[in-house]
Amino acid sequence: MAKLQDFLVSRVRVKLLKAFLSNPQEIYYVRQLVRLTKEAINAVRRELARMEKKKMVYKESRGNRLYYGFRKDYPFYPELIKLIAKTTGIGGAVIANKNKIGKLKFAVLSGKFARRKTHKKTDVDLLVIGDVVLPQLATIVKQFEKKLKREINYTAMTGEEFAFRKRRRDPFITSILLNSRVMLIGDEEDLVSSKEE
Repeated sequence: MAKLQDFLVSRVRVKLLKAFLSNPQEIYYVRQLVRLTKEAINAVRRELARMEKKKMVYKESRGNRLYYGFRKDYPFYPELIKLIAKTTGIGGAVIANKNKIGKLKFAVLSGKFARRKTHKKTDVDLLVIGDVVLPQLATIVKQFEKKLKREINYTAMTGEEFAFRKRRRDPFITSILLNSRVMLIGDEEDLVSSKEE
């Protein structure tokens, strides 16, 4: 059975979780994980064995290499994806710079973006609601576009515009509310609630 202690045990495990869940579609061989975590190979191997025993990761042989991937059927997988999205990458940067970005009511990453799944050009990766300083937000987005080597689709709007469009059942807002997401700032219940803003 999955327990909270499964992932909150060591520095090496935290680094491995970040490596696996920052790009959950990927599988890695041990030396890649050593480079990503900057930890000793024996420490990484030991932690991978523990994680495999807890059914957090799986392993498979390809050629003469042993690859590891994070199990999507692990009971805490969705929560861990959200934790990693909030503490690393653009999600972590938005949270860390929220006061510079403006007076934010909500900031939301799409679930597809957090899981690094393919998306349509019309999908919004990041939605920011409040009094947004657009140049500051654009600077942060550009920084992560370079790192990810892909465009990040983002939208910023005021709280009033969001409330108006939500009341009107605007297809753009409805699609965001119906799909999976990671709340960076704000309460999810307030975001989806039908009460008047």
